[in-house]
This record gives sequence, C-alpha cells and structure tokens, in this order.
Amino acid sequence: MDNMQDLDPKIYTVLWICPLKVEADAAYAALDNQHRGRWAQSDSNGKHYAPTAGDMCGHNVIIMTIPPGTLYGTTTATSIATEVRMSFPSIRIGLLVGIAAGLPNFSCNPPIDIRLGDVLVALSFDEKPPVVAYDLGKETGNAELELLRHGQALHLSESVLRSMFGNIWRSDAKTNGSASLMYYYNSIKDKAVSPGCSWEYPGCHEDIYFDVDEDGIEHEVTRDSRPDAMRSQVWYGSLGSGNRVMKDRRKSNQLRDRHNLIGLEMEAAGILNDFRVGVIRGVSDYADKHKKATFRPYAAIMAAAYAKLVMAFLTPDKLTPTPQTMQTSQ
Repeated sequence: MDNMQDLDPKIYTVLWICPLKVEADAAYAALDNQHRGRWAQSDSNGKHYAPTAGDMCGHNVIIMTIPPGTLYGTTTATSIATEVRMSFPSIRIGLLVGIAAGLPNFSCNPPIDIRLGDVLVALSFDEKPPVVAYDLGKETGNAELELLRHGQALHLSESVLRSMFGNIWRSDAKTNGSASLMYYYNSIKDKAVSPGCSWEYPGCHEDIYFDVDEDGIEHEVTRDSRPDAMRSQVWYGSLGSGNRVMKDRRKSNQLRDRHNLIGLEMEAAGILNDFRVGVIRGVSDYADKHKKATFRPYAAIMAAAYAKLVMAFLTPDKLTPTPQTMQTSQ
C-alpha cells in the first residue's frame, strides 16, 4: 500500500539551486528537516528536475540540482528557473549556492587575499553589477569582446536578500564573517553524507596560490597563515559568470581587473535573466592550471553554511507565500 503523502508546492517560499552533486549534498545537510512525500502527478509531468523539499530556520525550502551526466552552465540554470516558475507559485526568494573560482588581487591596497574555502557573495558596490556575464557579447574589430548590457545580468537579487547580505556583513565585520560562518559550518558538517567525501578543511598546505608577471612567468605567492577560527572568510563584490571553465591565470587576471571581479562561476548569468537570486559561492580553485578537486566539498559546505546564515537572518513573515511572488523578466 502506498502511504506517501502529496507535497503541496504552494507552501514553499525559498528556492535553493545547487547544480553539482557535491553542492546538493551540502545543501541537504543544511536542512533542519526533510519533507518526505511526493509531488502531485500534475506537478511532475514534463519536468526534468525532481526537487528535494524541507525546512530551514522556519522557512519551507526546495532544493534543485541537475541529474548526473547533465552539462551545467548558464543554460542549465535557466532551465531550472523556468520549471520552478511553472510549478512553485509561492517562491519568494532564490539562492544559487555552490562552488566557484576565487580571484585574489595582491596588487591593490589593501590586498584582496581570497583563499580556498572562503565564501564569495555577489553584491553591488558603487553601481557596479553584482554579476557580470563576461562571455555574453560580440567580437569587435580588434578581437576583443564587447559585453552586451555592459556585462550586467538582467536583474539584481531581491531587495530583501541584498538587505540581509548587508546586515550579515555589518554584524560580523570584525572577523570578516568568520565567526558566523564557522558556527553554521560546525552545525551542519556532521550531517553531510557523501561516500568517500570529506567535508573537513583540507589544510593550508593544500592552498597554494600562483600569480604571473607581465611576461607570463609564474611564481608562488607567500601568505601568512590565518588563525584556525578565521580560516574561512566572506568577501562581497562582483562575480563573473560564463560557460567557460577558466584555467589560465593571465586571462582570469585580465577579467578580474577589467570588471573588478572577486570570482568566476558558471550559472548566475543564466538564472538572473529569469529570477532575482542571491549568489553565494565557496572558493574551490583559483581559475588556473592548478585547479583540482581537493577543496570542492569544503568550499561547497562553506557556501551552504553562509546560505543557512541568511535563512536565520530572514524572519518567516518576510516571506509570506503569495501567488507568483518571485520576480521574473518581462
């Protein structure tokens, strides 16, 4: 006998998108409770993504990921956004949570000393876009790419999210976000389940950053160790979004300097054309040829920890379900 209850899509107000499996496993660990049941047949016909439902800090949340073997990037993110808009009428905010490449900058004062396991949050400063679609444009006569809309994604995140990001930033400015981040990391890391995967910090000996000079000569940058309680910090600024995996230090530095970026990722530009989402990324590499998977689980769970911090700052009354509350492009 089938005793599974139907889940009501109208009660869910938060969309959490995490395309990669390691990102999804971290997201599931952040849930306070998972809602067991099935989506009504009318809500599943023709759908490609099966969301996981649960609650977190008093909010009803759906977590969307992609099936194994599916190519990911801006197009996949757009597809997820389209299905959510059709099936979940009460979604109020969206979060795009996962891993990305960090772009340290030691040529500025003070240096932007981004490290593996840090968290990047897309937030605008001085009218700069929070997300730059760096490969959306047209070639010019001098072989450069002229960005459409100056590279800006179509929408900013919801104002309630931008307000929460600002509140969190101010509340933990003395530790660059470390205190709050490490609290939520410690609260969820033991709940994360993935065979053969460790969610622990891999160690600073695994975090080596190489920069290049004007001649393309690579050199290791020596950095002081951080205290263990402050090993992971939060950075706010513009993120570059595109469909290319960047493994060239000179090119990533050029993108960083041209658009004042703190990191590069692969989904935000696609989904921001449809939904206003907050973009939260854990740093798993430096967008260079030394990219490896060692920091992926830790970076993913640090991003999930920050996202849960956002949920804790948001009181449920701010996200009262109302029909078609998530803003879409017109």
